[in-house]
Amino acid sequence: MDEHIARKADHIRINLEKDVQFPHLTTGLERYRLVHQALPELNLTEVDLSTKLFGKTLQAPLLISSMTGGTPEAGRINRALAQAAQQAGIAMGLGSQRVALEHPEQASTFYVRDVAPDILLFANLGAVQLNYGYTVEHCRKAVEMAEADALILHLNPLQEALQPDGNWNWSGLLRKIEQVARVLEVPVVVKEVGWGISGKVARQLLDAGVAAIDVAGAGGTSWSEVEYHRAPDERWRRLARAFADWGIPTAESLREVKAVVGPWLPVIASGGIRTGVDAVKALALGAHLVGMAAPFLKAAVRGPEAVEEEIRFIVEEMRIAMFATGAGTLAELRESGHIEPRP
Repeated sequence: MDEHIARKADHIRINLEKDVQFPHLTTGLERYRLVHQALPELNLTEVDLSTKLFGKTLQAPLLISSMTGGTPEAGRINRALAQAAQQAGIAMGLGSQRVALEHPEQASTFYVRDVAPDILLFANLGAVQLNYGYTVEHCRKAVEMAEADALILHLNPLQEALQPDGNWNWSGLLRKIEQVARVLEVPVVVKEVGWGISGKVARQLLDAGVAAIDVAGAGGTSWSEVEYHRAPDERWRRLARAFADWGIPTAESLREVKAVVGPWLPVIASGGIRTGVDAVKALALGAHLVGMAAPFLKAAVRGPEAVEEEIRFIVEEMRIAMFATGAGTLAELRESGHIEPRP
């Protein structure tokens, strides 16, 4: 099996079988509470979770975050996720498509448009590949292969540094991201993979012309812990374990990025968000969409119905949380007074 395909299979297996949460670091969302409104003056059934992004209407501000692709099991998981996303009217991100660009026979594992014709769908490549021979044309191919509406370029410098065969050259990458953002025909979103984006990086990305930022903060799945389980020897295991609690917590990253980009750029909050209540906290802190991966991956192994059920539960939890804070729409939720730091 090709090394890159084997790595994809390892990532699915480890995420499903091992405890790869941050040992101590949390998302920081527990430090906030939604303000209870004893007289909400709302009808629960009329709470409106719908939103728009990149010309597509979503029934709820949810994104099934990028996870996988490139193996037969990954293909089945993607189809289950996509069917559920279509049913629920939410967005979905594909896993990194590098494997499909280098092994075209794997492209079908990323193709879900036949079961999800209407969803907001994100193609995905590692930004660092732009330093290893990838061009705007590769980005275009990833989008075309998936018939995607937008492209995610993901940032994972720490993960690459913890791999003996990782892509370690991150020099001059911002200029190349800017070129893709300016030239590609679809919106370009930049996301971390679970260690967060700082205000400084958000400013660089805003200036580079990206269309949205996904903070993908720390507090959920720790990819250094995933790499710990993949490490070839004790030296690499020690290195991975040293960074088990590295990163900017999701709530902190979200606030930093929002402070920089203000109303000019949509921000996606992801990284350790597991419940509808936490999703609503992130939205109240200014997120446009909320991304989740782990809850949906575990459900996807059981099939599309299990994913649909998980989405329904999370959306209902979000609806009740908004109702109980007196916010009938997402615009109202973002107004001040719905969330506060815990004393």
